[in-house]
Amino acid sequence: MKPMHVIACLVFAAASLGAQTVVIVSAKNPISKLTKEQAAQIFLGQARTFITGGAAEPLDLPESSDLRKDFYLKALNKPPAQMKAYWSKLEFSGTGRAPKALPTAADIVKLVGENPRYVGYVDAASVNTSVKVVLTL
Repeated sequence: MKPMHVIACLVFAAASLGAQTVVIVSAKNPISKLTKEQAAQIFLGQARTFITGGAAEPLDLPESSDLRKDFYLKALNKPPAQMKAYWSKLEFSGTGRAPKALPTAADIVKLVGENPRYVGYVDAASVNTSVKVVLTL
């Protein structure tokens, strides 16, 4: 391998390692921490409230998002195809609906920051003062 190819591979690998998926809630939300299991329950529609008692509504990124794939593999140990099948089954039976998908991480940060009922996931670099990190994956 040529030296430039090695450097390019190392830069790409370092950038990939630097990306960190975090679960966020509004800075106004009283919750300060979620366990991986609690986040999984919310994103699977099995829990509709935070442990503090407030409503919990998950927000998703588009199906094509690499961050979405990363989140579901790390938080729920489920690949995208399995999640799609899971929600299709629940929606067909009328017992649940998939989280609302927003186009970008910036959209998730904005909506989560404005309303304490929302919970989302983004890259750690997207976090601002309107939200707080409650779980790092």
